[in-house]
Amino acid sequence: MAEETTPAAAPEAAAPAPAAAPAAAPAAAPVPGADKQPTSGDRAVSQSVWAEIGGGDGTETTKVIKAKGSKNVSSGIVHVQATFNNTMVTITDRVGNVIGWSTAGKMGFRGSRKGTAYAAQVVAQDACRQAMGHGLRDVEVRLRGPGSGRESAVRAIQALGVEVTVVKDATPIPHNGCRPPKARRV
Repeated sequence: MAEETTPAAAPEAAAPAPAAAPAAAPAAAPVPGADKQPTSGDRAVSQSVWAEIGGGDGTETTKVIKAKGSKNVSSGIVHVQATFNNTMVTITDRVGNVIGWSTAGKMGFRGSRKGTAYAAQVVAQDACRQAMGHGLRDVEVRLRGPGSGRESAVRAIQALGVEVTVVKDATPIPHNGCRPPKARRV
């Protein structure tokens, strides 16, 4: 008898479920704020990164995934190229072999947002997480370019718990080399 009630109850429970699903969908749409999605991938990524940066010194909340076939590099060089339009971070070992890299476009920033200091912070953290998977603990930072993400990239690296030993400015300065582009007329 118990076997007869179980199969009979299952089809009845299955029939109202599809009817309830369409009724729930229109009720969810008019709710203000429910239909608002992040306009680009950078907001979803940036919120999780900001939550990790915002609290304390950041060493407790750092997520580091051990890399496959890791190289076990304890010290390296962080190359930060900060232009007005983008920020690129490459982490190498002392010889120059690339361990990890990231750019603002890779992290989901588009257009003018790629040149911001916040984008540089997210980029530096992504590259450092890759390198920390290989065992990176202390770095030398080499900054290139006039962009707004120079200082924020260094702060983001320190917030992850990587020890910054030296900060060098390696911006190339011409000794009257190439002719600069003509001035804009707006």
